[in-house]
Amino acid sequence: MRRPGILVKLRKERKLGLVEPSEEVKLSYFTKSESYLSSAKLLLANKRLEEAVSMSYYSMYYSLLALLFAAGIKSENHVASIILLKELFGLDNSEIQFAKRERIDKQYYVGFEVAEADVVALIKVAEEFNANLLDYTEKLNSEKLSAARKKFNLMTATRR
Repeated sequence: MRRPGILVKLRKERKLGLVEPSEEVKLSYFTKSESYLSSAKLLLANKRLEEAVSMSYYSMYYSLLALLFAAGIKSENHVASIILLKELFGLDNSEIQFAKRERIDKQYYVGFEVAEADVVALIKVAEEFNANLLDYTEKLNSEKLSAARKKFNLMTATRR
């Protein structure tokens, strides 16, 4: 089994770990995701393209955190969360990886031209990503949750 070193390190630092699954936290993150997506659309409508990119990414990220909390996994690290999406649930993480790179480029660096069509496309990707994660999360059963938690423990265990 793959054991990405970053996951082991973050678990040792208590930035990644098992917690009680929380319906309340899951719903709060999905609500936050919807709010950020709405904000992205408002920013787009007002030609605030760089900010719309950020809000689109964070909308996706909060949907991912909702899934993790549904499984009782706390993650305080974006990279780790994105890795877990693929490794624990077998879901494609390329869209959120792309959105994260776009957010970093637009938020931290200057000299980027942001095309309105690209922001429209990113918002559409975020809408589909969020809908897919919501659907997946709602269909999780106790066996899948248990399997994800067990796999998480194996992936993040420290070697002795």
